[in-house]
Amino acid sequence: MSGEGERLAELAKRRGYFFGASGAYGGAAGFYTFGPQGAALKSNVEDAWRDRFTVREGNFEIEAPTIMPEPVFEASGHLDGFDDMLVECPDCGESHRADHLIEDNTSIEDAESLPVADVEDLLGDHGIRCPNCGGDLAEEAVTQFNLMFETTIGPGSSTPGYLRPETAQGIFVEFPRIKEYARNSLPFGVTQIGRAYRNEISPRKSIVRTREFTQAELEQFVDPERDDPDLDRVADVEVTLYPVTEQEADGGAYVETTIGAAVEEGIVGDAWIGYFLGIAQEWYEGVGVDTDRFRFRQHLPGERAHYAADCWDAESEVDGDWIEVAGFAYRGDYDLSKHAEYGDDDFTVFREFEEPRTVERAVVEPDMSVLGPEYGSEAADVAAALEELADRNPAAFDGDEVQVTVGGETRTVDSDVANFRIEERTVNGEHITPHVIEPSFGVDRTVYTLLAHAYREDEVGDETRTYLSLSPTVAPTDVGVFPLVSNVPELVDRAEGVVDDLRRAGFSVTYDDSGSIGRRYRRQDEVGTPFCVTVDRDGLEGDGPDTVTVRERDSARQVRLPIESLSTELEAVMDGDTSFDGLVAAYDAVTADTDA
Repeated sequence: MSGEGERLAELAKRRGYFFGASGAYGGAAGFYTFGPQGAALKSNVEDAWRDRFTVREGNFEIEAPTIMPEPVFEASGHLDGFDDMLVECPDCGESHRADHLIEDNTSIEDAESLPVADVEDLLGDHGIRCPNCGGDLAEEAVTQFNLMFETTIGPGSSTPGYLRPETAQGIFVEFPRIKEYARNSLPFGVTQIGRAYRNEISPRKSIVRTREFTQAELEQFVDPERDDPDLDRVADVEVTLYPVTEQEADGGAYVETTIGAAVEEGIVGDAWIGYFLGIAQEWYEGVGVDTDRFRFRQHLPGERAHYAADCWDAESEVDGDWIEVAGFAYRGDYDLSKHAEYGDDDFTVFREFEEPRTVERAVVEPDMSVLGPEYGSEAADVAAALEELADRNPAAFDGDEVQVTVGGETRTVDSDVANFRIEERTVNGEHITPHVIEPSFGVDRTVYTLLAHAYREDEVGDETRTYLSLSPTVAPTDVGVFPLVSNVPELVDRAEGVVDDLRRAGFSVTYDDSGSIGRRYRRQDEVGTPFCVTVDRDGLEGDGPDTVTVRERDSARQVRLPIESLSTELEAVMDGDTSFDGLVAAYDAVTADTDA
């Protein structure tokens, strides 16, 4: 970590944003505690995400367990395919992400998408050594390491479980019940904000890559033949795209375009993906991400999961590196189909036809008076196998005998005993497995991005000032309130009254009477508080209503407002209904230098 990252880490620890957890016991890599400022900022980010992706989209929100039994992850594929590439130093025994070593020491940006054999070759070709002790890694084997934390459910070890590596599986597993709340009508979306766990080989970059983190995910369930998004809502949203074609081209460049044009021209291949890219672009701008340091990068073929038709990452630039902060994937029907295969429930939705249809259906009605004596306890399984075969391959019943497999053994049944026939019937619809579009956001990484993009240094009163230009939408504290001096009871009492009034109006407020007024301003600037209110003698001794000064963080300008109008005016500025310039135009600007 260097430059911007070091400054940010130091400020975060000193001002209570985040710091390594369990420091009294030496700490544990990959685990962080969010301090008072960080917890508040993180909570505000989550609330802003919930408002945009749950409330305003009309979606459901659930909260599923963070520990689930092993069969869930067997069905999802996490037991076999949720791995990272590990290389161990032969000298010091330290384990490293092999692909990260290549990315850090070469010009290769996406080593994660390469086969293991290629990664092994690159370690040797580039003479990559252990960053811990300098040991030679050229001849070391690269192995796959499963990232899930394993545990047991209940006493003993008879029921294995895992801490979830993503929040998505909780939504997929509960789909059979959630669809009832949606009245079995597509499309609908389900969101979840919660903790996820990955046993990272080499946690790094502060809260960017950790072993416990918060995700905010949306699973949008759609009928792929009938459901389209309202793309007009985001058609004019401007985005910076980095598609595969540009990544693979010599001298490839970003594509500056709009969502509507990107979908129409096929740069973004699916309208649902385009829709959520547009929503995300607007949301990131609203919470304060610097859009000049923000892009959407399409996954290269080697990065994309086998079930994903398309996938894009939202990435932010911090300290010269691009950090993935969200992913947008078209997952098809993979997830629900897998859970239908392994689970014991219905993961389909009934699609009604516009008009009833007459269809042919293969039917078997096995003669159990024959199957029972012949197969005993297996008779019901044989009958079920015959029914499944009729649906899948009616031609199998054309001969005098038909064969099915039960319990690994082949069973032969006379065709007349199976009683196979083709019937015509009228149907009003069919059961389909919905497709899934998944926007998945890393909350911790978004917090890190906001802090990095908000970090500023300037000069105020011949003094270097550090401040965080955080959006009022997410800033941990809305207002700081001070008496100009702390030894005048009248000022202290009035300031405490202002604190009470603002808190009752719904503002997050901090009170500070320690040190010079300039020092107090600096403390609030450094934690990103948008406004500071100061109670002074001038505001209480005039003939008119009592007033206070309001100082705006970024410009350090001040304006004098009536106390009775304070909460209304601050709310208007924070909601975007007016600006601080509007306050300056409507009220008296303060020119006295109280920043010292």
